[in-house]
Amino acid sequence: VQLAESGGGLVQAGGSLRLSCAASGRTFSNYAMGWFRQAPGKEREFVAAIGWSGVTISYADSVKGRFTISRDNAKNMVYLQMNNLKPEDTAVYYCASAFSRYTDYVGGANNYWGQGTQVTVSS
Repeated sequence: VQLAESGGGLVQAGGSLRLSCAASGRTFSNYAMGWFRQAPGKEREFVAAIGWSGVTISYADSVKGRFTISRDNAKNMVYLQMNNLKPEDTAVYYCASAFSRYTDYVGGANNYWGQGTQVTVSS
């Protein structure tokens, strides 16, 4: 399984970015997906997760109302639309693929991870 993130960059506070994650190597639509982030000197933290069908979605409280996760099973893609970005959103963002259809397993054991994409928000 391979996950490739893209779409990171430098943006001013209040701006927007859309991250993409391309998945390959197994039947994409069978598995829940998610986004995590890791800021310098901090542990990796959960951002958002989406179930296999796209119906079940969860967000970290810190991004609710600003970020939207979505998936396109026909294209084997998962997205993270990030609006109203804040300097504290600065981090490397990672895509994760669970070993289950359900969001409870995103970020847990046996997940696959991408290499990450840098998001920097300037004040």
